[in-house]
Amino acid sequence: MLPSPSSRGAHLLSAPPWYAQLTTSVRARLRARLRRAMDLGASAARSQGVALMLALATLAPAFVALPAWAADPPPVNDGAQVLQSFQHEAPAAPAPDGDDQTRRWVMFALGAPLLVFILITAGLGIAMGVYGKPVFLAHMIFAGFSVTLAIVHAIVGLVWFRPF
Repeated sequence: MLPSPSSRGAHLLSAPPWYAQLTTSVRARLRARLRRAMDLGASAARSQGVALMLALATLAPAFVALPAWAADPPPVNDGAQVLQSFQHEAPAAPAPDGDDQTRRWVMFALGAPLLVFILITAGLGIAMGVYGKPVFLAHMIFAGFSVTLAIVHAIVGLVWFRPF
């Protein structure tokens, strides 16, 4: 038999049955012992916390100083070496070939409509979600175009301009 919802948890707040049979002096002694035990536990926890803080405060400089002490000294750097690095001429950039320009144009021709389709899809989604306009079909069509162009743009970019 389950307790009624109003009495659920009430048995946790009431005293156990054997407690009612004890005399008041025994109850007072039990309460005093319980208070002392709780006070001792709190003071022990407090003293452990203070000891931990003292230990951390004592050891903290060692954790900061040891890695700095173990590091190699910085190399001596002359200003002349820095200036010499600027005196060398940069290698000339290779002249762009026609094939590379065509590839970049194709990537731009794929990327520009992709951005336009993504903006249209977002606008239709906002119109549908915020303002309640019935544009779900147009939203899904432009989302399909956007995903298709994104996949084509990614494949062409990886094939033509792969970094590996």
